[in-house]
Amino acid sequence: MKIGSFNVNSLRVRLPIVLRWLAEHQPSVLAVQETKVQDVDFPTEAFETAGYKYVFKGQKSYNGAAIFSKTKIKNARFGFDEEPRDEARLIAAEIDGVIIVNTYIPQGDSPESEKFSYKLKWFDRLLEFFKKNFKPTDPILWVGDFNVAPLPIDVYDPKRLLGHVCFCPEVTDAFNKVVEWGFVDVFRIHCSETGQYSFWDYRMPNAFARNLGWRLDHIMATKPMAEKCTGCYIDKAPRIADKPSDHTPIVAEFNW
Repeated sequence: MKIGSFNVNSLRVRLPIVLRWLAEHQPSVLAVQETKVQDVDFPTEAFETAGYKYVFKGQKSYNGAAIFSKTKIKNARFGFDEEPRDEARLIAAEIDGVIIVNTYIPQGDSPESEKFSYKLKWFDRLLEFFKKNFKPTDPILWVGDFNVAPLPIDVYDPKRLLGHVCFCPEVTDAFNKVVEWGFVDVFRIHCSETGQYSFWDYRMPNAFARNLGWRLDHIMATKPMAEKCTGCYIDKAPRIADKPSDHTPIVAEFNW
């Protein structure tokens, strides 16, 4: 199984990039975030032509998530059980016996804002979601844009950036509580290098060329899946395409 995760920052704008990437890499599964498209306008025909099945939940202008798969998608569910459900931020489904949980976790705005408190609560709610519905011994892949850089090596300037809503002790602690439930960061199994990022801010001049990035996109696996992971890497090519997203795909491969 090869699975990719990609914050596309508007699916319809990035559609040529996504379709080209699917054709070139042929992943078993691609989870995308920040689709920014209402369900009625989702480009289903393009993905059917590409040979992929899909589930999605979106809204106008922001948020939105989808899962594409070469094989049947079973037992899809959207959002949390309780309000606010955030259906356009969480999709869980079963594919080839593996549970895929695709999340687009809130960014948090600023440490003083209500949105930051909401982000911390989101991680708490996600932990309860895993506890309620699954076991750490289940084959689970938790993927997506988590809006957290877990380690100092996951940001280009850890001293200056410390305290940012995606790189601060409160968020790291909230994230780690979910990880400690039973997940392994499969990227760090295979790569311990610095300078490995999946996001480069548009607003910073030449951020990509200068590699001033963040590792905000992740593939986490429970132990049964982590033991079968044969590789994990970040594909930078889509970030230098015409009209790119500010993120780029992360990919993991499993003997499954």
